[in-house]
Amino acid sequence: MEGTPVDMGVIRRRLALGTALVTASGLLALAGPGVGEASAASPCAGRKVRTVTFSTGYVQVYKKRGYVCAVTRPHKVGARKYMLVSVRARGNQAVPNDGMFKKYAGPVKVHAGNRCVWIKGAVGSGSVSTGWILC
Repeated sequence: MEGTPVDMGVIRRRLALGTALVTASGLLALAGPGVGEASAASPCAGRKVRTVTFSTGYVQVYKKRGYVCAVTRPHKVGARKYMLVSVRARGNQAVPNDGMFKKYAGPVKVHAGNRCVWIKGAVGSGSVSTGWILC
């Protein structure tokens, strides 16, 4: 054979790397979502940037392309109970969603751009108010 000699070490390293990548991607696919809140599908798009917990529930906050979206969830899903989620971008009015819900209040989505937001959440008698965050 004429041309450049074949370096078997290079071939072995590339095969090993390819095998490692295939194995890692397979393991990630099998892992799937975790137990609890991570396995619950979110009605908000984007990446989760904050989870704010309080005595009776928690608020999940997501951000995507200048929009902030929030959902309030109870620690225990069951009978209908009062829930609230509110998002306020600095300089604007708060946008609330409240009522009697089983699984969650929201989603509430506002355009915040690069402004701070104030999140409120409540489930039954427990509540939280963040102050200005994501500044």
